[in-house]
Amino acid sequence: MKTLPLRLTPGQDLREALEAAVRAQGCQAAFVLSGVGSLVDARIRFAGADEPLCICGDSEILSLSGTVGVGAPNGDKRGHSHLHMAVAAATGEVFGGHVAPGCRVRTTAEVLLALLPEWAFTREPDTATGYAELVVKARDGT
Repeated sequence: MKTLPLRLTPGQDLREALEAAVRAQGCQAAFVLSGVGSLVDARIRFAGADEPLCICGDSEILSLSGTVGVGAPNGDKRGHSHLHMAVAAATGEVFGGHVAPGCRVRTTAEVLLALLPEWAFTREPDTATGYAELVVKARDGT
C-alpha cells in the first residue's frame, strides 16, 4: 500500500478527480482514508433512492470514505468507485449517502488515498443483491 495525499481545487468534480488521480499513478484500486473540504451543490444519493439529492449551495465535507476503482486490464476505463460522504449544509443540517457525480469542489478538498497497485476493482452484477457489486482481483488476473 502506498499513500497519496491530494488537494483538489475549486470546480473539480470530486469523484472524477479522485479517479483521475488513481489512474495517473498507474493504479486501478484505492481506498479513501480521509477526506474533508467544501462543495458547491453536493449531490448525494440516499439508500434505495433512484436519483441523488442536491444539497444546493455551499456545504462542508465532514467525512469521505470508500473505494476508488479505475480501468481494468481489458482496457475498460470506466470508474468503478463506491464513495460515501457526510456533508453539512450552510444551515448546519447534515446529510449522508452515496457520492454522486457532480459534486464540485468549492474552495478545497483534502483527501488521503491508499493506493493498492497490486489490485484491481471492478463492479459486476450480483444476483443476490440485484446491484453491480465490488469484485476484487489481483492485477495479474488471478
